[in-house]
Amino acid sequence: MRRWKPFLIAVILVAAGVGFLFLPLRTWFVQLQGEVGSLGAIGPVVVAVAYVAMTVLLIPGSALTIGAGTIFGLWVGALVVLVGANVGALCSFLLTRTFLRDKVARWAVAKPTFASLDRAIGQAGFKMVVLSRLSPAFPFTLLNYVLGLTTVRTGSYVLANLLGMLPGIFLYAYIGATAGEALTGGSTSSASLFQPTLHIVGLLATVAVVVIVTRLARKALAEMEDARPMPNLNVTEVR
Repeated sequence: MRRWKPFLIAVILVAAGVGFLFLPLRTWFVQLQGEVGSLGAIGPVVVAVAYVAMTVLLIPGSALTIGAGTIFGLWVGALVVLVGANVGALCSFLLTRTFLRDKVARWAVAKPTFASLDRAIGQAGFKMVVLSRLSPAFPFTLLNYVLGLTTVRTGSYVLANLLGMLPGIFLYAYIGATAGEALTGGSTSSASLFQPTLHIVGLLATVAVVVIVTRLARKALAEMEDARPMPNLNVTEVR
């Protein structure tokens, strides 16, 4: 699980390269961009709502994040996903604190990793939520529900999510935006070689930053876990 994200990124990059060489991606992309563009200003809203639904239904959203970056560009795509992911995470969190508490607790109590996280959040809630978002040890969609069992306050949860999701969202949106520019960019100017090179360098730098931040988060989580014995997950009511 800990090496899952770097492997996924590598697979995505290889698949994108193969698809770019052997599939009519440019045609498909232009058609998709036209469909989304026909929605006008509501297009980003539709994508954000789709991300909320996927998050609540425990469907990983990495592909949609890349797609948002491809269609809307880096900044708009990242913003759309950031809104959708945070609203979806909050919905899952609140579902656990209302209707699904017992069901989620029965599942989480048998998971040592989540049990450890509960005790750590009791000591440093905001910090631990941020670190857990940065660590690949905690799947994003499942973590939303499990965090509803902990003592973290809703406001801290929302802000910590916002900060903890930024590196990953920016990385996937960057991949999508780079792919989108490669599909639509021309090749007649003198900058045709420089621009792809610049994008590749930027992408590699972004990957490096995300990997470093992820390792630091993993190390911090491990240190907190080693510092204290962790009991089973606390399922007491939270105000």
